[in-house]
Amino acid sequence: MANAIQNERLKMYLEAERAVLTGQSYTIGNMTLTRANLSSIRAAIDSLIAGGAVLDENAPVGRGMSKRVVFVDGR
Repeated sequence: MANAIQNERLKMYLEAERAVLTGQSYTIGNMTLTRANLSSIRAAIDSLIAGGAVLDENAPVGRGMSKRVVFVDGR
């Protein structure tokens, strides 16, 4: 289960991803500058999610919340 630091980092990386997607590079004169490497941001997001980080701390973590019920005839 992720801790609060991982969850906060996930939020920050998602904000960084949004910033990069809305303005990845810009030009000053004849020089083009790039804000950040989108692939490294995505790798960090994927790693945090794989480690259990979530945006909503109340969200269930894991593969699902299904349970198996077996009825037994007690006759």
